[in-house]
Amino acid sequence: MNYFLVKSEPFKYSWEQFNKDGETFWDGVRNYQARNNLKAMKKGDLVLFYHSNEGKEVVGIAKVVKEFYQDPTTEDERWVVVDLVPVETFKTPVTLEMVKADPLLQDIALVRQGRLSVMPLKAEEFDRIVELGNG
Repeated sequence: MNYFLVKSEPFKYSWEQFNKDGETFWDGVRNYQARNNLKAMKKGDLVLFYHSNEGKEVVGIAKVVKEFYQDPTTEDERWVVVDLVPVETFKTPVTLEMVKADPLLQDIALVRQGRLSVMPLKAEEFDRIVELGNG
């Protein structure tokens, strides 16, 4: 299994809206590195959902239910989406400050590449953030 983190601005697409919808395709990625990370996602992989700009916190876990396909919001075939479903809402959102303060999380892309919207995580990084969110 692989682990990832995706970012969404809450006013554009929030965790609450995602839970109401029950499933969504992850669109709007227009960065090659982020697109390549979407292409690496496999059915069953787990994904942390991060509210960017407002909140700046990891709020829950999603799961990949359909691997990458052409982004239906554009004719440009370079861009892809994956389908995600919500799995679990954290008891306590994990703030960017908490991530930056944790010695186990110093090397994650959320800290090193702040503008990247889709990023891979190591299993131990994923597990640590889940631990913080359910603590």
